[in-house]
Amino acid sequence: MIYLALGTNLGNRAENLKNALAALPPNVRVQRESSIYETAPWGFEDQPKFLNMVVEAETELAPLDLLHTLKSLETNLGRTPTFRYGPRLIDLDILFYDDLILHTLELTIPHPRLHERAFVLIPLADIAPGFLHPVLQKTIQQLLENLNRENAGARK
Repeated sequence: MIYLALGTNLGNRAENLKNALAALPPNVRVQRESSIYETAPWGFEDQPKFLNMVVEAETELAPLDLLHTLKSLETNLGRTPTFRYGPRLIDLDILFYDDLILHTLELTIPHPRLHERAFVLIPLADIAPGFLHPVLQKTIQQLLENLNRENAGARK
């Protein structure tokens, strides 16, 4: 089982997510979808709000082949290069690939910053609250609760 994050903040955002979901098969077969959440930008704040969601899916692709397939889909769906954390028509990220731990120059699984990002953890908790992060050894729900506590503490 794999978990992918989908995000968009340019053009018709809902249509962008719909088109991305439709483009995933046959290589990626979606089993479950989270709700869609509108979120503030992260990393670079002077840009439109995002729509984010997470899907649980199956694939026979190896991790690097999956990455290349997703990047190709982004391009085919109209994504153009921009700066890091900048606006984008569609963003497809691998969060988890079963319980694999992988570190290469091109790809890190689990996604290295997912535990810091509410826009990933909230939709992921919709469909996989009990999934155990293989590095941090905490469930998605625990990571979300920790993030909420940290954010609450930071606001005081």
